[in-house]
Amino acid sequence: MKVLRTPEARFAALPDFPFAPRYIEIAAGDGTSLRMSYVDEGPAEAPTVLMLHGEPSWSFLYRVVIARIRAAGLRAVAPDLIGFGRSDKPTERSDHSYERQVAWTTRFVEALDLRAVTLLCHDWGGLIGLRIVAEHPERFAQVIAANTALPTGDGDMPESFHHWRQRSQEIRRFPTGKIVSDGCASALAPDVLAAYDAPFPDESYQAGARQLPVLVPIASDDPAAPANRSAWLSLERFARPVLTVWGADDPFTGPGLAELRRRVPGTTGQPHVVIAHAGHFLQEDAGEDLASITLAAMARLGEGAG
Repeated sequence: MKVLRTPEARFAALPDFPFAPRYIEIAAGDGTSLRMSYVDEGPAEAPTVLMLHGEPSWSFLYRVVIARIRAAGLRAVAPDLIGFGRSDKPTERSDHSYERQVAWTTRFVEALDLRAVTLLCHDWGGLIGLRIVAEHPERFAQVIAANTALPTGDGDMPESFHHWRQRSQEIRRFPTGKIVSDGCASALAPDVLAAYDAPFPDESYQAGARQLPVLVPIASDDPAAPANRSAWLSLERFARPVLTVWGADDPFTGPGLAELRRRVPGTTGQPHVVIAHAGHFLQEDAGEDLASITLAAMARLGEGAG
């Protein structure tokens, strides 16, 4: 597996992101290893929020939430998925599969031995994270699912997703910052746009970002469909708290969140949130709101434990 590593100079002067990167080696699955970058802020022994980003962002997306979690005396762990952020980037699109993303992120969770975790997941962070919850439920105390889903290909996807999928493959240049900006209800500052562009000096670094849109199951015979159906069987028994958060201007994920609320027992009685005037990247449009929602969920969890 050929791998590229973004030069560290690309990440100079990131706005509101003073967090030092940490690194861990994980097995790639072909006999080689991959360096995975992550943020780990707050006391190691404190209750932990694991934040999983999606396509085509990186842990920078969670900067407001990380700061608030740390300020509350809790632990914030936010990895960059393989192919994104400061993490290694396999160069062939065939290197990137749904199963590999799940396996790589599972190895990260196991390597840090994260337990009693609150999962905060967004976009592909949910497609991956909900699979990990289903396969390792003992590691998770609760889930906050924000603008995400767990598709099996057995139902229709929103037309807006099909447009995005087609666009992601046809555009000559993959302008990461603009893609994130287009998914926001508010305008992003130039230095924020540059931060989303930073991981990708050129197209050769973007195999993962290009590939993930076509890995979302949209047909019942998709290679990932059987594993996702099995994950649903586990999630339908998951009774720990599951909170859904939806940015009302996001055209993609409303049906997926509704399916979670219908099928997962842990969603019953939870104060599910719709954030007005927030788009798909609600961390940008309403980062403080998402941080407050997360802290409130952590407080409820603490009260339940007490």
